[in-house]
Amino acid sequence: MSSSAFQKEIDERTNLTSSNKFEMLLFRLGKVPGTQQAELFGINVFKIREIVAMPQITAMAGAPKHVLGMVNLRGQVIPVIDLPAVVGCVPETGLNLMLVTEYARSTQAFAAESVEDIVRLDWNQILPADHTASVARGMVTSIARIDDGQGDTKLVQILDVESILQRVMPNEQLEVKQDQVGPKLRLPPGAVVLAADDSFVARSMIEAELKALGLPFIMTKSGQEAWATLQEIAADARAKGQAVAERVAVVLSDLEMPEMDGFTLTRQIKADPALRAIPVVIHSSLTGDTNEKHVQRAGADAYVAKFAAKELADVLRRVLASSAETMAA
Repeated sequence: MSSSAFQKEIDERTNLTSSNKFEMLLFRLGKVPGTQQAELFGINVFKIREIVAMPQITAMAGAPKHVLGMVNLRGQVIPVIDLPAVVGCVPETGLNLMLVTEYARSTQAFAAESVEDIVRLDWNQILPADHTASVARGMVTSIARIDDGQGDTKLVQILDVESILQRVMPNEQLEVKQDQVGPKLRLPPGAVVLAADDSFVARSMIEAELKALGLPFIMTKSGQEAWATLQEIAADARAKGQAVAERVAVVLSDLEMPEMDGFTLTRQIKADPALRAIPVVIHSSLTGDTNEKHVQRAGADAYVAKFAAKELADVLRRVLASSAETMAA
């Protein structure tokens, strides 16, 4: 592929963010013991740096469970996680491929059996996986419904990679400590932070940080749920003759979420005259200049990469101070 064609492909993919769409890589990890099923799993293409045939892996002394070892990929040493073992699958043909991913400014690889396809989906095809058995183990954020072209619907499990990484390779730096976030903040009486994230681990960490900052909050699991909550608050505020910004001090949103993504949530907030004064902070593991530019075009007031407690606290402090000055003017 020529560089111009490659750039065109990137541009087309990133432009999907303006229409609540995204592309998902479908892959298989093997069969579930006791069944003949080799289920489909998915991951946002934006998080895939590359897919390579499984290279020679160097074992790591004292490696955590499910870490196969490390590989040298063009001068970068990265850990390789046995993803089938993590989710309880057994590959039939072996660990043939390595999915190299970028999460929260870190690089790691996941072993997989096979890659099936890349599909273009609307986020409203993605449903929260609240009631699946896997969710209790913190493995799956959502379920994608895909038409197989023969009148049937395939279900794809979208893995909570953030949770898996924290389980397999716990990062103590992700713990929220009071000395990191600084002094507590104070909101006007009745005001809250409205947060949205589909990852159990992310929600837990956001809640810990907001509590450390002394900020009251409402936590939601998707952009759609956050939008519905915002509409309810707005209706109540109007009935009481209040501005919505007096009730919602800031919206803190992930980008990848079922039903409605963070790009769409941000655009809808900023397009509504009654809501646009509310600051929107994007908090996402989808890092990189391209995504940050799209966040800016959507109208967000700030962007913070997961999971940096001090950076998030600093941004919230700055955005809230700026908003208070605007409302007082």
